Amino acid sequence: MNDALYALAGTVVGSAVGGLISYMLNRQQLQHQLQTLREQHKTEFMAEETARHFLSHKGYTDRSFDTLRQHLGGFEDNELRKILVRAGAIRVYREDNTEWWRLLSRMDEFIDSKRQRDS
Repeated sequence: MNDALYALAGTVVGSAVGGLISYMLNRQQLQHQLQTLREQHKTEFMAEETARHFLSHKGYTDRSFDTLRQHLGGFEDNELRKILVRAGAIRVYREDNTEWWRLLSRMDEFIDSKRQRDS
């Protein structure tokens, strides 16, 4: 009976260690693949990060498309719009028909500031 328990315990421990090693190797491989993809598409990743930075500014919930285009040079207008969408932004047109962008995550902040201005 003891031999059977030792064999079972050895099998369980061996399987657990093997599974853990496989998990760690797969995780490391996926991290390396992600890093490689980020390097290959560095321009787009940095553009999204820069767009998020401008749209996260404490004093401004919205930024005009002209301002964003000025600071994120080197992109065609529609390409820049795609970058803004990937960064989590939405487009809004103001009464003067100008194009403005804001982060979707800042909608509550925008609504609160609008309420304060209206009251």
